[in-house]
Amino acid sequence: MSDELKTLRKDASKKKRLASDIASKIHDLVEDTYWTEYDQLPALAQEAIAACEAWAEAQKLFDEASAEAESA
Repeated sequence: MSDELKTLRKDASKKKRLASDIASKIHDLVEDTYWTEYDQLPALAQEAIAACEAWAEAQKLFDEASAEAESA
């Protein structure tokens, strides 16, 4: 695997982890403090959406570069 592919894969993995971290925050809020901190959900949801979109774009770039490398 080329250095470029490794970098793209690492970036996608990092962004996926960040999205998972936000999902964990949402889960913890709902499980533990929903009745007192529910007002934080919209902001966390927006963060989660942005993080998932960033991951999807990074994953797409990796997938495209990977497919291109295989066909070369």
